[in-house]
Amino acid sequence: MRGNRLAFAILGAAMLTACGQSQTPQSAAPANAVAVSPASETRPSEPSAAVVTYDPKRDAAADLRVAVAEATRSKRRILLEVGGEWCVWCHIMDGYFEAHPDLLAFREQKFVTVKVNFSEENENKAFLAPYPKIPGYPHIFVLESDGRLLHSQGTSELESGKSYDLDQFQAFLKRWAPV
Repeated sequence: MRGNRLAFAILGAAMLTACGQSQTPQSAAPANAVAVSPASETRPSEPSAAVVTYDPKRDAAADLRVAVAEATRSKRRILLEVGGEWCVWCHIMDGYFEAHPDLLAFREQKFVTVKVNFSEENENKAFLAPYPKIPGYPHIFVLESDGRLLHSQGTSELESGKSYDLDQFQAFLKRWAPV
């Protein structure tokens, strides 16, 4: 019995490590990202320049307006990451960026990242209606700084085994980074 408890504890710790954290701690957030308060404290009417959690209470349209202003000011593009707290691959992607600080730094230098929640609680149907159909989650839409859609990217194409492929992720971000 004791051995089973230890095995479950190790398995649980491994799963938490593999999936990453559901939120980026403020101390770990990039210097130019604005961390979002926990869901219970989030004010949907006050979006930040970079939304770092999938929060069904957020106003995605308001978040995009703020992202457009920030992207225009800083001459970056916008990454809309569509997913949810329920999405294992969303957490793996978050953990992947945390594990690859150079990739994270490049993303933050070239893009304003906004996470758009898709869940039973809030599918953001009206907000997502103008965009191409999403075949799986997470999904990334690359937008010009003014909010125009440039590219729709399924992240399964960036996967390798039970994680992501660094060369493919770098190539994707470099291809869509502003000049």
